[in-house]
Amino acid sequence: MNSSALDPVTLAQSIKDWGRELGFQQVGIASVDLGEHEAHLQRWLDAGYQGEMDYMAAHGSKRSHPEQLVPGTLRVITLRMDYLPGDTRMAEQLANPEKAYVSRYALGRDYHKLIRKRLQQLAERIQKEIGPFGFRAFVDSAPVLEKAIAENAGLGWIGKNTLVLNRKAGSYFFLGELFIDFELPIDPPHASEHCGRCTACLDICPTAAFVDPYVLDARKCISYLTIELKGAIPVELRAPIGNRVFGCDDCQMVCPWNRFAKATDKGDFKPRHDLDNAELAGLFMWTEDEFLSRTEGSPLRRTGYLNWLRNLAVGLGNAPSTIPVLEALKARREHPSELVREHVEWALEQHHQRAAITP
Repeated sequence: MNSSALDPVTLAQSIKDWGRELGFQQVGIASVDLGEHEAHLQRWLDAGYQGEMDYMAAHGSKRSHPEQLVPGTLRVITLRMDYLPGDTRMAEQLANPEKAYVSRYALGRDYHKLIRKRLQQLAERIQKEIGPFGFRAFVDSAPVLEKAIAENAGLGWIGKNTLVLNRKAGSYFFLGELFIDFELPIDPPHASEHCGRCTACLDICPTAAFVDPYVLDARKCISYLTIELKGAIPVELRAPIGNRVFGCDDCQMVCPWNRFAKATDKGDFKPRHDLDNAELAGLFMWTEDEFLSRTEGSPLRRTGYLNWLRNLAVGLGNAPSTIPVLEALKARREHPSELVREHVEWALEQHHQRAAITP
């Protein structure tokens, strides 16, 4: 490092200023000691709540020890970027069972590349000031306890819904980290959490995925079921999923702190392909080429085409028995994928059963 570099306190403040210039709303600095968060993670893994997310346990202690993941790491710069588009019509779309609900973080451009690019730019700006140093950028893409780091750096506290909450910004934001190999003054963590007696997020969960406050059984979480799970969605959880076809925002929508969430001005996070107002039946008829074309550079790619159809079939099974809904399902009845066919048959059976009991 450059011997004429800024003193650590001044440099830390400059890094925060540069982060905001790059589009981040908040920047904090944490040590590599994650303390009790490591024990919490282990208890969660021991209970099997990670489901098929084997990667959560695949890296030993590296997830809770940044200095093991990237040897030489002494500090972690953690940054928050708001993503909520303006009028997202969340409640309105959830209330219309023929519409497809896509979690609001996934409506626009994939955040991974965008934030990683900004982190790289921040590292280059620091290098310009102090000379070469060791660093590595992460955006939800490696064994990093990003929420624990954000809490330790004062960006917010981990709420009862297991998301980082901020008193001035709610929870509709992405997190990114820059592991660095030099010391900076660390920011104080939140003195306490501010959920109080509120249990709105726990009570609203459609699939009752919260075992306790601060403990989520991912195997029941709609985000896990529609994105991470590769096989069939458990039958008992299909009806509660409703029209949520990629992720779920219910526990954020009811959080009182999200009254303070601010709409982003970033065009990258604006809805694409009318996904904030799309019909289930229309999306279900996308060919694989259409899916690949319309989800290019989108988080929706993560689920894959067959699981996308699986999710939509569940949504259509929960929708009213209109002609467009029934025709869409029948059109996929002979789909080559057994996974898709099974969910289509389940959906058609739901309509058959409802018709049988209708007076």
